[in-house]
Amino acid sequence: MEAGGAAMATAGCCLRPFSCEQGLLSRPDGSAAFVQGDTSVLAGLYGPAEVRGSKESPERATLEVLLRPKVGLPGVGERSREQLLRQTCEAVVLGALHPRTAITLVLQVLSDAGSLLSCCLNAACMGLLDAGLPLSSLFCGVTCALDAQGAIVLDPTTRQEQEARAVLTFAIDSTERKVLMATTRGSCSVEEMQQCLAAAQRAADTIFQFYRDSARRRYSKS
Repeated sequence: MEAGGAAMATAGCCLRPFSCEQGLLSRPDGSAAFVQGDTSVLAGLYGPAEVRGSKESPERATLEVLLRPKVGLPGVGERSREQLLRQTCEAVVLGALHPRTAITLVLQVLSDAGSLLSCCLNAACMGLLDAGLPLSSLFCGVTCALDAQGAIVLDPTTRQEQEARAVLTFAIDSTERKVLMATTRGSCSVEEMQQCLAAAQRAADTIFQFYRDSARRRYSKS
């Protein structure tokens, strides 16, 4: 069994190069542009602000996520990603500290060359950080593709996603490497899913280190 797992982990075990810039936009309360390979997403955070009408919650902040495609209007794909992004953000934002307010996260896709949901998650986390919102932990997104032979490809490109038997995206928290959200397209066994999760958790260490390095660089300049 283990030999198969080792073989699976060897294909495409590298993440594409990252870059991130925070505080790019002046109007939002926080913003971040996150780039993974040729995929890039711009996040803008607004709030906590006054809530309009029926959306108000007396217990906690109301979180809204809007995902805008590169061209055209949002469709079914954007709506389903919005739910996954909101689920992840709600798991870490300490909304009880800001009851009766609204927090809005707007994500603009600048380019999609694969692993879009994980890039959105990473942009969202860096945007939340830039806005100074209270969080129980950080989080990151990692996408894995299973190719026809069952090898795991981390952070796949659009072509690798199209050729894959299954594509899995995980949102992972920074304290215990817990899964905050998982979504799968295609077919894979429970064992393959566990191997993808283990690969994603290892990759998360690299992403969280990148977050720390980029925060250190930013604050050493100020």
